Amino acid sequence: MQQEFDDKAKKQLPTDMYYKYEDLHSRPFITPDSEIPVNLLHLSHSFGYDSGRRGNLKLLDEKTLIFIAGNLLVLLDISTKEQRFLRSCSGGGIGAIAMHPTKKYFAVAEKGNKPSIIVYEYPSLRPYRVLRDGTEQKYVSVDFSYDGNLLASVDSAPEYLLTLWDWRQEEVMQTCKAISKEVYRVSFSPYNPELLTTSGLGHIRFWKITTTFTGLKLQGVSCNFESTVETDIEGYVELPDGKVISGTERGNLLLWDGNTVTVEISRTEEQTCHVGTVQPFSLEDGQLRTFGSDGVVLGWDFERINTTNSDSRRFEMDPINKLVVGHNVCLSSVVRSSLPDSFIWFAQDSKGAIWKLDLSFTNTASDPERLFSFHAGEIKGLDVSKKSHLMATTSMDCTVRVFDFLAKRELSSIHFNQGGTTLCWAPSLVNQSGGLLVAGFEDGVVRLLELYNPQSLHVDTGPSPEGNANLCLKKAFKPHNAPVTAVAYERNGEILATGSSDCTVFFFTVGETYKPIGFIQVPGPVQALEWSPHSHPENRLLILCQSGHVVEVQSPDPEAHEKPVKTFQLPDLPSRSFRFKSIKSQIKRDEEIARREVLKEKKRKERENQPEELKLLGGEQEEEDQEKELPPIHIPDPPSPLCCGFYAEPGQFWLSMGGFDSGFLYHCKFSENQDEDPNQRQDEPFDFLPVSESDDDPICSMTFSSNRQLLLCGMNSGSIRVYPLQPGDHRLTSMQAYWALSVHDNHYGHLRHIRCSYDDLFVLTAGDDRNIFTFSLLPPEELQKSLQRKRAKIPSPRGALEKEALAVDIVDPAAYSIETAKQKLENDHLHQEAELKIMETQKQLAELQKTFLEVLKVNQSLPEHVRLKPEELQLDRRFYENAEKLKAQKVMEVRREMAWEQERSTIALRKLQEWFKDSLEINIITVVAIHSNHKISTYHLPPSAKSHTRVRPQSTARQSDGDKEAALESKKTREESAKDSYKTVEDEVLPSPVVRPRMVKLGYRQEERLQKVSKKADEARAKIERRKKEWAQIYAEKPDKDQEDPEDVQAIHEARQNIGDVFKEKKLKVNAERKKEERTALEEKMHEKQIEMNGWIVALRDSKVQLVSWLAAQAKQLQKVQQRLAAHLRHPPPSLPTMLREETPEKRLQCSRATLERYRILREQRFMNGDKEEQAGVVSLLEQLEKEMEAEEKKKKEAVLSVKREGEAGVEKEAELSKLEKELQKEEEILLLQEQDCLLEQMKSSISQFDAALSSLHSQKLCLDRQLKMADLRLVTLSQEILLLKQFETREGLLEEKLCGCIQEEKNIASKLEQCNKELEQKKREIAKLQERVKALTAAFQASLGEHNHFEEFLTRVFKKKIKHIKQKEQTGSDEETDSDEDSDDDWDDNYDSSTEEEDVVLDDSVCPAGCEPELFENTLQLRKRRLELEELLAEEKKSAEALNKESDTLMKKEKMVKKSRQVVENDLELINKEKQQKIDELDVVIPLRLDQIEFVVDGSVPSDLSQALVLDETEQQRLHKRIEELEEEKLIQKDLTRQTHKQHIRLIQENKDMAAKIQKMELQCDELMMNKFGKLVDLDALQTQSGNRRLEELRMEKLLIEKANAKEIKQWDAKIKEAQDALMEVTRRNTELLRRMTDLYDQEGELKLKLNDRQKKMGRQQSHSHRRRMDQEEIPKLQKLVKRQSQNIEALKREICLLSYQGGHVLPPSHRRLPPITRLPTPMSDIDVGKENPSKLTQ
Repeated sequence: MQQEFDDKAKKQLPTDMYYKYEDLHSRPFITPDSEIPVNLLHLSHSFGYDSGRRGNLKLLDEKTLIFIAGNLLVLLDISTKEQRFLRSCSGGGIGAIAMHPTKKYFAVAEKGNKPSIIVYEYPSLRPYRVLRDGTEQKYVSVDFSYDGNLLASVDSAPEYLLTLWDWRQEEVMQTCKAISKEVYRVSFSPYNPELLTTSGLGHIRFWKITTTFTGLKLQGVSCNFESTVETDIEGYVELPDGKVISGTERGNLLLWDGNTVTVEISRTEEQTCHVGTVQPFSLEDGQLRTFGSDGVVLGWDFERINTTNSDSRRFEMDPINKLVVGHNVCLSSVVRSSLPDSFIWFAQDSKGAIWKLDLSFTNTASDPERLFSFHAGEIKGLDVSKKSHLMATTSMDCTVRVFDFLAKRELSSIHFNQGGTTLCWAPSLVNQSGGLLVAGFEDGVVRLLELYNPQSLHVDTGPSPEGNANLCLKKAFKPHNAPVTAVAYERNGEILATGSSDCTVFFFTVGETYKPIGFIQVPGPVQALEWSPHSHPENRLLILCQSGHVVEVQSPDPEAHEKPVKTFQLPDLPSRSFRFKSIKSQIKRDEEIARREVLKEKKRKERENQPEELKLLGGEQEEEDQEKELPPIHIPDPPSPLCCGFYAEPGQFWLSMGGFDSGFLYHCKFSENQDEDPNQRQDEPFDFLPVSESDDDPICSMTFSSNRQLLLCGMNSGSIRVYPLQPGDHRLTSMQAYWALSVHDNHYGHLRHIRCSYDDLFVLTAGDDRNIFTFSLLPPEELQKSLQRKRAKIPSPRGALEKEALAVDIVDPAAYSIETAKQKLENDHLHQEAELKIMETQKQLAELQKTFLEVLKVNQSLPEHVRLKPEELQLDRRFYENAEKLKAQKVMEVRREMAWEQERSTIALRKLQEWFKDSLEINIITVVAIHSNHKISTYHLPPSAKSHTRVRPQSTARQSDGDKEAALESKKTREESAKDSYKTVEDEVLPSPVVRPRMVKLGYRQEERLQKVSKKADEARAKIERRKKEWAQIYAEKPDKDQEDPEDVQAIHEARQNIGDVFKEKKLKVNAERKKEERTALEEKMHEKQIEMNGWIVALRDSKVQLVSWLAAQAKQLQKVQQRLAAHLRHPPPSLPTMLREETPEKRLQCSRATLERYRILREQRFMNGDKEEQAGVVSLLEQLEKEMEAEEKKKKEAVLSVKREGEAGVEKEAELSKLEKELQKEEEILLLQEQDCLLEQMKSSISQFDAALSSLHSQKLCLDRQLKMADLRLVTLSQEILLLKQFETREGLLEEKLCGCIQEEKNIASKLEQCNKELEQKKREIAKLQERVKALTAAFQASLGEHNHFEEFLTRVFKKKIKHIKQKEQTGSDEETDSDEDSDDDWDDNYDSSTEEEDVVLDDSVCPAGCEPELFENTLQLRKRRLELEELLAEEKKSAEALNKESDTLMKKEKMVKKSRQVVENDLELINKEKQQKIDELDVVIPLRLDQIEFVVDGSVPSDLSQALVLDETEQQRLHKRIEELEEEKLIQKDLTRQTHKQHIRLIQENKDMAAKIQKMELQCDELMMNKFGKLVDLDALQTQSGNRRLEELRMEKLLIEKANAKEIKQWDAKIKEAQDALMEVTRRNTELLRRMTDLYDQEGELKLKLNDRQKKMGRQQSHSHRRRMDQEEIPKLQKLVKRQSQNIEALKREICLLSYQGGHVLPPSHRRLPPITRLPTPMSDIDVGKENPSKLTQ
């Protein structure tokens, strides 16, 4: 124990240990080996404040505030306004800050790649502790415990990890997942150091720190809103008793006890505590203080809140104190003064201010004081004065501000109704004093602002504003209907151009009036405008559009457009357009090709130095590299946005693109062909310049110093880049080295504005993070010396400025633009002309009507026979029809014109209804029971984010498919070419049938027999074809002899893998993507369940609405009945339920015309009273309107009640009735009482049924809540598994890529090998066919010779003669077939007898010899020609077969190598999967259990340590028990099946043998029958398919006739033969005697030769024996030397083999050189070839 204590004490960090700030803080990046100084830019001042960041205000001491500004921490002195800065250490920004309770330390939690938490000591600002490895991306909140010993931190998505630190020892004490939603804040309880609280998006969670034997543990409790509407929680306060009061986004307070909401606190009359988001921030002196986004601080009586016991879970009360900070104020955080017993607080205003508040709530309390004011939105415009150190900015907070960045102060500001979007400081050519600014706004208005020094005015205008500068409006005009995005003055200062997002550019003349010249349309929203510099010969404007379009227009002539026209549009202004086409993918492709070429050259040089045996492997690897697919050509859709650009040379410009095309500067020029549509054209840059480290970080803004020796770039990541340039370098060839520094926030602080001061001593930047920084290019000391006599000069006012009337501003956002006003004026003029025309036409019609009436009167006065009938006075019917037709056409035209507007309005209405009324995910509906306290609310569902599945590229599959298609295509082409070649060969080689004239006419029977034979042959041919197909299918389905069943192989493989495991299921491969899909599926399922429950609740609400209306109708019926009953007989009706606001929230959006008219009147009254505050005014108007509506409803109800009471009083005062009337009245009373009872019973039963349905649905919702909580636990587990699996993604991804590559390569090789083998088999079959044809040709030649041909030898020599075969060639004029018979290179076949050359008579093979048939000689020449053609084709096929053999061997070697590498990768993947599964199994999983579910009992009780217990589903346990029995049964079944299979196998083998013997026997019988019948083996299929041959029948008839004629001649010859035979017998007898004598002489000659040979052999043996002995003596020394040398070579080769086996490469030992090859000696042992044996061993 003592040793452990000592070891622990050694690990403690010393209390006086500090880090060096210089070693930690981030530094600028400088290109290596460049001469750029490290301190190129020096931070001077920060004019901005990121007021939109949560908790971005802390107090170090009474005089110093601290807040985050991009990558800086600003320490601001309240009194002197001096600033000190601390840079971030990671360079990725700062996430959160926290103060230590003692104010001696403060923590800075950073952002970036694995950022740290730096704890600084104050006031020395030395880094005290560095906390590492707490997150992967960024921290969102940190907090110290109130005793100062612990530090808690929360990081961002997707982990949301809550980490507990022992910050003094830099150790992580505990880490767990906070929740799966965004977390805003984490804090320790001030009363209990073991309690923590986190809050954020739709949640608040309470944590408890417990101590165990393994260390600290964090236990979190998720809070349930239950019936309260779910809300985001920004702030909260922990109470002494463990309760928590939190704010909401709807303005009320929630009191939490445990994990549930006890009560919701609001103001009386159902008013919210604050308008908007509310945050409680302190509890002291029995007063709870809250602030809200309405700019109000309230104090509440805490005792009333803490002692409330409201059953309705809603408590109304009014605040006891109130402080209105100001209008247009949105408080987001407050910090208290460090002085004891101080009531001073400092507040962060999201509207861009820091306030000092006195919260003593006494009569002597000071008013709120605004200490600092900043821009409250993104900085949209920044520019500097061309004559002084002044800077102007504008933002979406509707202000324009002017700063003196030399004195580091704000001079003046001016406020408008709309946000500013762009700004430009007018050049000296326009305004000599340098005090004119041009600002563009989001409503399309352009304002000219004048800056002047008010102290220089001659008259007293009152006290001058702070800063001795004033900014006033000079002129306002509206050229656009959308936000103005760019303004620019022409280089001579004569024209002002304005661009807007409405795709227009407007031109104005510069002067006092700024008369409009006109406008042009451009293809996209305008991003920037730039006029050509003075170095360009022509004055042109470059218009850069966000869509990637660039337009260049000629400067318009102001005098040429002064004529009155109907529109300001300039259609004839010369212009050129350019549309950017992406070339980044082509650049990447070219780079990859160049890289492969360099690598190929490098490998080639390495291979030259390698031994011959390794060059083959190198060549194969090079082929594999070449087969890899190049990067695809990708064109982004939609196109990449254009960020910025500038002129280079006339007609040329540089562009910086965002999105996919970032990472380069593109040099572009306008095409000469400008006839294409600008929206359809595609123009590629002609050059580009790579920008390092900017593929995901495009250049957003660029500017040059005045001498163009520095290029300053603002990056998307908020960093500054400075590139030194050479003078006059328009092509930016010197843009290589650069200086970079992270300044603005790296996530949302896009640096869109960067400028240099007029003297190039300062650099100014502004970003989207609301920060404005100034840098000096000189060190502060040198800068102070150079500028000690200079001051920022404020322009003097113009003469008689004080006498000028105030400029008229354009306040209404819906005001007409210049073009719209002109069109409106033109339309009004046309309308007036149309009215005058209508009036004239009406006057003419009136006169015509008057004349017609007079005609009618005259007609009536005429006699009847002369009078015209009314029909005759009417117009022709065709006039009416024509008029109706014209009217219908005009109506259709109007409908067609208004169709788009009608559709737009319909879609807009539908969207509004879906957004505000129809969506269950936005409105929270609470349904309340009528006679019980039950209530049920819908779930608060944020809009579900659509899951974006990462589409993986299918290039591999496409490539494989492409390879297969290419292989099939090549195979088809080869087969077709082979078929075509054989077809031509057959056409050329096989003789065409000679058509001979028909000599004999066949009879009828012979014709009929031919037809029958032909039909029978056709049937047999079809039958044979069917049989062949059936056999081909059977053979294709037949498995190989040694092939095993795939199912059996798979089962055996699984059994081998799972053998020895008790329980192992087949699982899918686990990775982060699959887990994310599982998590997404679970979230979607939860979302569906919540939507389903919301649907049921809404249906219940709708039923309540129907019930309330039905009850109202029943109540009216009951009222009618009770009016006819006496007062004592009336039963009290049940209280009628009403629909609460929370039950029908959509009704808040329903308003009548009277309500809208009342709202308009109230709004006008408010403006008449001078109250021009926007947000607060609108809210107060709505509240007043609601109150008036409620008052009207109450009046209506009271009026109805008064009417009821008057009616009842009238009934009571009825007169007395008679007896009969009383009896009738009594009967009526009985009926009315029954009707009254029925009505009351129906109402009560309906109410009880509704309450029962609500109670049932409430219980179902509770069950669903429990299931959702279980699902939340599952989500936590899945998130932990995803975090774990992400650690393996990189390794697994690389291995999977390798495996996919190996598999794809193996498939490709297999397909190629299969194709190669098929082609090889085809070649072999073709070779065999050609050989058969050669044999058939030779047989045909032999048959043509016949028997006993005297010229057989000569014709054989001619047929076998080898000559050069010349193929037919097409010549102009005629086609000639030439043989090379006369060639001098005649070559005779080796088979003929060489003795014939010695004959006396030499025969010429080119001439038919005498006595030989010419037809036979010509036939021989033709057959020789065909033989030569076949032999040439056979040689070509053999060469092709050899090439295919070599290719097949190479593919087999490559296949073996790929399989080996694939096996290695699969083994590595298996190891990674096992490691992943082991890590996942080690994760802790939360499973709620009841005590009756725990069966792990030791000594009759449940042990305290359940770590050894196994959590198992009961059904799973039963399944396992059943599985044991099933396995036993399966085992027996498998044994029986094995025995039966073995028997069947033996039987099948025996049957196979019997069938083979039977088949062999039948084949022998078949052959024997064929021999008996045909005399030889014939093809039965060919025999069956042989059809009748007409020529054969004719020859048979001819044969019969010839046989008859020959029979006669044979008889005559027989007689002559008999005579000749007799003479032959006599001659034979004489010759026999002579032959006998010759035989005797031959025998004697043989005996003499044998004797002579024996004597010669004896003499030769003696001489050869002596010669051989002498030769052996000479060869023995040579052989001994040879053996010795071979033994040395063998030993050297053994050592080399051993060395290579260890090194794995063919490298010779350093002490040996490579041995030369051993030459072969001419010895009797020449069969031992050492020189060939050793290389073969080396190769092996």
